[in-house]
Amino acid sequence: MTENEFLLEDRIAKIQSTVEKYGEDKFAISYSGGKDSNVLSKLVDIAIPGNTIPRLYANTGIEWNAVRDFVYKRKQSDSRIEIIKPKVPIKQMLEKEGYPFKSKHHSEMHVIYMNNHENQSAIKYRDGLYNFSSNRCPKILRYQFSPDFHLKISDMCCYRLKEEPLNTWQKEHNRPYAMIGLMREERGRRETAQCLAFKNGKLRAFQPLVVVTKEWEDWFVKEYDIKLPALYYPPFNFDRTGCKGCPFNVNLQNDLDVIEKFFPNERKQCEIIWKPVYDEYRRIGYRLKSPYESDHVEGQLAFTDIDMNVAVE
Repeated sequence: MTENEFLLEDRIAKIQSTVEKYGEDKFAISYSGGKDSNVLSKLVDIAIPGNTIPRLYANTGIEWNAVRDFVYKRKQSDSRIEIIKPKVPIKQMLEKEGYPFKSKHHSEMHVIYMNNHENQSAIKYRDGLYNFSSNRCPKILRYQFSPDFHLKISDMCCYRLKEEPLNTWQKEHNRPYAMIGLMREERGRRETAQCLAFKNGKLRAFQPLVVVTKEWEDWFVKEYDIKLPALYYPPFNFDRTGCKGCPFNVNLQNDLDVIEKFFPNERKQCEIIWKPVYDEYRRIGYRLKSPYESDHVEGQLAFTDIDMNVAVE
């Protein structure tokens, strides 16, 4: 037995024992349509043949079209896929809650600091006093931890658009346990993730992929011929997907360059959705090249044009 096969057997056994303990009818899979969630979905099918665990897809209205279309097409042959839509308007949510900047941790620390300039955790993060580099603010961004910085930053975007509607659905359908395709190897907040995540002594999330690697995941996709959205294949070659043009993406410039070539309208949408963040990235020379040359962004598209299949009331 190879190492890959051994890890597969280990994950199958973990899924079987966990679902048996808590009950199949109490789980729901967080399904984004990306590689991780497709791997998780297939892994669950191998471990529990014939399972009816719902796959919950949050159509935020700012998903890449190729991913959204992949999910909708798959739903035609898999009734377990449930389409959920956030109730909060995207533009209003960003203006009220704040925009994502750099990472979820950076954005969270910024919110904490702006609410309390004396908060020691935020100050230590700003000043780079923590041991781990992922928990230290880059020097180029330390200027943001000042009362004079006025761009509203927040880590709430993913929660409002994805986690909140998923949590609501779970409560309404009495499926309290979320199964999530999260991997520690992706670092950031995920480095300390546990396979079984508890809150107040109760299971909150089951994350079977925390111990696997990207190499194992690629092997599994090939071994079981798992189909993925077009963006994962040539000529696009995305490593991962998510909300279009998300400022948290460390490969943001590369992904935008690819989208500019093949899907120019989606490229323009990214500029509209994340304009305040992109402007700041370019101003300080962080993650994005400057300038973005397009004479057709303003006036040609609006927030309401981002996804006409989604009602963002």
